[in-house]
Amino acid sequence: MQYFEVWVRSNRYHGLNGLSYCYEQKLRPGQLVSVPLRNETFIGVIVKAQARAPEKVTLKKINSVIDLPPLPVKLMELMRWLKEYYPAPVGAITKQFIPAGIDTLNKDIAKLENRDQNPPASAQLPPLSKQQLAALETMLAVNTTYLLHGITGSGKTRLYMELAKQELARGRSVLMLTPEISLTTQLEIGFNSTFPGKTIVIHSTLTPKQRTERWASLNNSSEPRIVIGPRSTIFSPLKDIGLIILDEEHEPAYKQEQSPYYLTSRVAAKLRQLHQAKLILGSATPLISDYYLAKSLDKPIVRMTELANSSKVKPISRQTLIIDSKDRSLFNRSAYLSQPLIDAIDQNLSRKEQTLLYLNRRGTARVIICEKCDWQARCSRCDLPLTYHGDSHNLRCHNCGFMMTAPVTCPQCKNPSIKYLSVGTKAIVDEAGRLFPEASIRRFDTDNLKADRLEQNFQEIHSGNIDIIVGTQMLAKGLDLPKLSLVGVIMADTSLQLPDYTANERTYQLLEQVVGRVGRGHLNGLAIIQTYQPNNPTISAAINDDWNDFYTREVEERQKYAFPPFVHMLKLSIQRASAARAETAALKLKSSLPETLRVEGPAPAFHERLGGKYRWQLIVKSTNRSDLTNIIATLPSGWSYNIDPIDLI
Repeated sequence: MQYFEVWVRSNRYHGLNGLSYCYEQKLRPGQLVSVPLRNETFIGVIVKAQARAPEKVTLKKINSVIDLPPLPVKLMELMRWLKEYYPAPVGAITKQFIPAGIDTLNKDIAKLENRDQNPPASAQLPPLSKQQLAALETMLAVNTTYLLHGITGSGKTRLYMELAKQELARGRSVLMLTPEISLTTQLEIGFNSTFPGKTIVIHSTLTPKQRTERWASLNNSSEPRIVIGPRSTIFSPLKDIGLIILDEEHEPAYKQEQSPYYLTSRVAAKLRQLHQAKLILGSATPLISDYYLAKSLDKPIVRMTELANSSKVKPISRQTLIIDSKDRSLFNRSAYLSQPLIDAIDQNLSRKEQTLLYLNRRGTARVIICEKCDWQARCSRCDLPLTYHGDSHNLRCHNCGFMMTAPVTCPQCKNPSIKYLSVGTKAIVDEAGRLFPEASIRRFDTDNLKADRLEQNFQEIHSGNIDIIVGTQMLAKGLDLPKLSLVGVIMADTSLQLPDYTANERTYQLLEQVVGRVGRGHLNGLAIIQTYQPNNPTISAAINDDWNDFYTREVEERQKYAFPPFVHMLKLSIQRASAARAETAALKLKSSLPETLRVEGPAPAFHERLGGKYRWQLIVKSTNRSDLTNIIATLPSGWSYNIDPIDLI
């Protein structure tokens, strides 16, 4: 009888170590098996053989061996690393690497490998610009991590394709990650036409069977492939990876918000190391932490500042107009759309060009602002926006717990002009329909049904059949729409009000990204920004593409108040039946933590009440990440944790 350590693919198994099973035959690490667990059957993976059975334990027998090749050796190494770096039960770890239903898959998966027997001819790629050629030469020099900082429209995707072409020629595979499913359609079209028969797309809109078949095809293949998909694609069973690309690397979607709480860029860096591959972190608005670390570690930062499609005969321009939303005389026809924006939409419709109305909405924060001046309530300890709680009429810091009574008059200018403002995309659609009844108007946000989602309607949008597009963040990322010439940002201030250290960064990213949807080389562009804070330095930096000014100010702030990249962070959360009990539990845990660590709070979570229970949290900061993993290992029952959180909400 042979003995094996098996990691079981199930969230029901909360153990931090594998389970032991026996079998008559020798099995290799990486082999997939069917095993019994608590009167049920689950998929597992052989992690290692054991010399003998554990003492005083009656081992269960492996039910069967799944007729698929073992997982690649380097993928198994990544699985073990993930468990150590982002501590989590092995059941949750294993679920990232093995799809559901793999044991019911038709064993004849050879047909999946015939997909490229007679592929169509490859599409001709446009020539590289001088700046693209220079970037390519830099990134071909050595296999390391590159931060590709290119303005919107600079042709980063064209560069990705050239790098992928080079790796395929060497017989190595490519991972092309994207933060949104809505962007996979655009990438799939481009990569499929350039690399027919070599591109596989995996995302959540596929059926479970389709996803499992594509995963099995990759695991069964010895041919190089290009795999396109969201963050989970990083765990694809590729044997030899030469290139890993995180497009729009700044996006929060690259953070897993359930166990294991991994950050895709960290996983990608480890995978790059295991395969000795290239890692490209591409963005027009890189994360402050990634940019700082690249500079500190002397990693290459490749800058692209020119439009790839700019016409030499008729240069493409983009203008930006700032509307002060405090001037209500500009809103005589609509509470949401200023007269200059209405006029611009009218002109756009007459030219049969597209308009994007963008709502900078994130979370449920409302704009709390003085209409006479630029006052905003901020925590004196953390310099974060305070959040209004209507039940107690208080303003509260969700990082450290500071609280103050909501003022009746503005503390800065003494006027009784404080406003609590909010607006949704449906209201904007209704308003646009009233003002422009003949226009074709469509809304795209996370509330869309499947048939109405952006990825399902990409061709209709791309062709220009929709006159006015209304939506939120998903429309600000990566889309290249040739008929789009006008962007209207309805409320540029909303994300600035979030009680989080990333509020400025997210505002800068979203504004620069959405403004970058126009003036990309197709048509002249106009961006109209409506804001209650026209002189806010973050808004000014975003619309003027002043990265250096914004980066310098943010780094200084984060160093002053001890936020990443200057510390590692751990968010600890507890739920109780009452706020008092949640606070008591948080205080008890805080008192048990090492005094050498910086612990902030306890404070109620941003969404304080969930499912009838109250949530409170502690924020632990340390320059030594192992301090935080040690805390995780000894957390009392009932506590949840998020290590390396991208925000504190």
